[in-house]
Amino acid sequence: MQVSSLLSRKEIHEHHHDHDHDHDCGHDHEHTNFRMTTMVAGVVFIANSFFMEWFGGTDNQMAGISAFIGAMILGFPILRLAVKDITRGMLTINELVAIAFLAAIASGESQLGGYQTAGIVAFFMLLGELIETRTAAGARASIASLVKMTPTKARRISGNNEEEVAASELKVGDRIRIRPGDNIAADGKIVSGQGSINQANITGESLPIDKATGDEVFAGTTNLNGVLEVEVTSAGEDTTFGRVRDLILSAEQTKLPIMRIIDQYMGYYTPLVLVIAGIVWFFTGDIERVVSVLVISCPCAFILASPTAMVAALASAARLGVLIKNVGDIEIAARINAFVFDKTGTLTTGELAVSRLAPQGDIKPAELLKVAATAEKFSNHPTAKALANLAAEAGLTLADPGDFKETAGKGVQASVDGASIVIGRAQWLRENGVSDDFEAKVDLKEAEGYSLLFVARDGACIGWIGLQDGTREEAKEALADLLGS
Repeated sequence: MQVSSLLSRKEIHEHHHDHDHDHDCGHDHEHTNFRMTTMVAGVVFIANSFFMEWFGGTDNQMAGISAFIGAMILGFPILRLAVKDITRGMLTINELVAIAFLAAIASGESQLGGYQTAGIVAFFMLLGELIETRTAAGARASIASLVKMTPTKARRISGNNEEEVAASELKVGDRIRIRPGDNIAADGKIVSGQGSINQANITGESLPIDKATGDEVFAGTTNLNGVLEVEVTSAGEDTTFGRVRDLILSAEQTKLPIMRIIDQYMGYYTPLVLVIAGIVWFFTGDIERVVSVLVISCPCAFILASPTAMVAALASAARLGVLIKNVGDIEIAARINAFVFDKTGTLTTGELAVSRLAPQGDIKPAELLKVAATAEKFSNHPTAKALANLAAEAGLTLADPGDFKETAGKGVQASVDGASIVIGRAQWLRENGVSDDFEAKVDLKEAEGYSLLFVARDGACIGWIGLQDGTREEAKEALADLLGS
């Protein structure tokens, strides 16, 4: 038996066309293929045989037939897989389980007892695989959601026309148009336009990156504002996002060290058990003792414990947003003595929050916040969301701004209560005629993780706002637990 694949072969085929020649999971044998309904049906027949035995006696013919049918239903997937292994020239644990199953059927004076034993052996083997498959569902869903982040459509520019095509049809040299809110379909270089790009799923940074002509963009990232024309430099599996996805999907081809040891010695274990069973038969001539040797020698718990624990760990990690490339790292983690944390999204929330309101002159903090949040109301930039959240917490009512205009990578212009508002970077204010030395009053540094937003009204700076990626509430406790362990 082997650990369940994190993605089905169909899914791997759909997303890894260049790996069609290598569909196995890196193990030396295969999983049994059975349906839940098949397993339930077999269990019903076996359980029925026990009830009929209790009421009708050991020699009850109907109980024997019921046990035989149940054993065949449960044992058929195992027998089929064992035959397949043998035809491929492989001797694995599947053959040992199959021999124990057949020996149990042929054993003892009571065929009823033999059928029931055989059914129980097959049931526990299938139950172990069912637990693996169900446990892997969480990891499979998380990884599938990662795959779905890849855009499926793109707007390709052909001459003066724009056509919507499948992202898989893009080739190096194609030009695509990226509108505000679009996910970028391929790696490329901006040939015209500017915008703010959310690259969190590639770099982990919560702050969007301002991009302009000549800058590179990556597949799977999001254009927050501005219209871009991008020349494709890599597409499909060759993109940065595609390579990240491939690294995660390759986890299914890795094995724990203990699993590699099992695979290495299983080819010797099965013949050894058969030799021992032969010796027992030679000296005792008792088939029941031979069957006992074969059944007891089936290392069900041994071969299922490690894969099941590994899949459970992958699923738990995936539900927490941790995607593991090599399952061997799980075992190595027991020897970790130091941690290096990526701050953004790990120790922090990955979302901007206002950390400082610094009004100038007679302006009150609430007034500064209201002017800034109102001017940014129609923007989908993370800074606008942070201002709106704080305004909601403060109970401020925000009117709709007039003459709203957003310039990607710089800031916004709007009319608020009849006044002309300019909000954004320092250079943006200067370009719009704000000439006073407003930067001299700032006592925060962007190098320390702050994002600064300056606000001007009718040509004069009325204050600045500091934003920062907030620390997770549980970060302090988690770090304390690590230090204390």
